[in-house]
Amino acid sequence: MNEANCPMDRDAVIARYFLEHRAKLIDLAAFLDRIDRAGGDGAVVDDFRIVAMRKAIEELLKHQDGRARRIQEIFSDHSTDPIAEAPMKGALGAFNPDEST
Repeated sequence: MNEANCPMDRDAVIARYFLEHRAKLIDLAAFLDRIDRAGGDGAVVDDFRIVAMRKAIEELLKHQDGRARRIQEIFSDHSTDPIAEAPMKGALGAFNPDEST
């Protein structure tokens, strides 16, 4: 771990930011619970956004530097060819591989 990039020591970072990030994890858990309770035909399991989110959660569990970059890449479109026009106004928050053709 490269300590030169952070002016605070580990204990200070934990003391300052733990509660904020604990709340974010609880919020994420509540979101996933809400999806489970919503029922439906099970298609949500294959929803590209939830698939990306689950991959990102797996990445969080790895004890390696660069998690934020790797997670951003999970949600990103890696294509380099321009498209003629945007399929919609706004963003979906995750790359949909089924619509990349």
